[in-house]
Amino acid sequence: MGLTAARSVCMCWIVCVFIALMDTHTPDGGWSAVSEQSLQDEGLCNIDVLDASSLSHQQFLERYAYSQPLVLRGLTDNSRFRKSCSRSNLLEVYGALTVRLSTANTFSYRKVDVPFRDYVNRFLRPQSVNALGSETLYFFGDNNYSEWRGLLDQYQVPPYVLPQTSSALSFGVAGAGTGVPFHWHGPGFSEVIYGRKRWFLYPPDREPHFHPNRTTLSWLRETYPHLPEDEAPLECTIRPGEVLYFPDRWWHATLNLDTSVFISTFLS
Repeated sequence: MGLTAARSVCMCWIVCVFIALMDTHTPDGGWSAVSEQSLQDEGLCNIDVLDASSLSHQQFLERYAYSQPLVLRGLTDNSRFRKSCSRSNLLEVYGALTVRLSTANTFSYRKVDVPFRDYVNRFLRPQSVNALGSETLYFFGDNNYSEWRGLLDQYQVPPYVLPQTSSALSFGVAGAGTGVPFHWHGPGFSEVIYGRKRWFLYPPDREPHFHPNRTTLSWLRETYPHLPEDEAPLECTIRPGEVLYFPDRWWHATLNLDTSVFISTFLS
């Protein structure tokens, strides 16, 4: 082999290795290649943000568990789980699995089944502000635990628990600008693995003004700027490694500012 050809082979090998490393070691885990259109406005944060080391389990129960949301930092070390959630790893291990997509609509239960690889390559795109919730397909919650066990078993659930409850995990991947409009259910935790997720919350006795078939993105653009001060939500944007806790029956809506990978621990 001549010197030029040898250099070409060597350079190709270096480039290929570099691309492979980028996908698992860059902060976005390779997900930015799917969507380059992120939302820059993280908004304000008027929710308590605490380091987990400064809050005991008893203090969590007394101050937050039944009365108000909370953002926690340093709650668990999920670096292993995060590495397994890189784009290349999920496609390699789970690409052929069928996943069930839901419409981003408060009162719709339409489901669509597609291979996970097709979801990533075809559906994982930035959200149009004009799209309706019924037109937005979202992968979150309908996980076949037996098929995803190898991944979900790596996740360290938040150590704070509520008495007489058990936990269930829901894993998801979604594009920039997508999210779930206002809804409520039981209490739980939500952690961002890659990307950023903006949260809007109201207590149970303050139902927000929203249209059930309008996306969170359209609500943010059209309704949020005109809310009276006494109707403003609690809100915060959480980043990788941060965990948001929401109490029972609190209204909440989410907006993914980037292509995001996330997981929730529901308590029931």
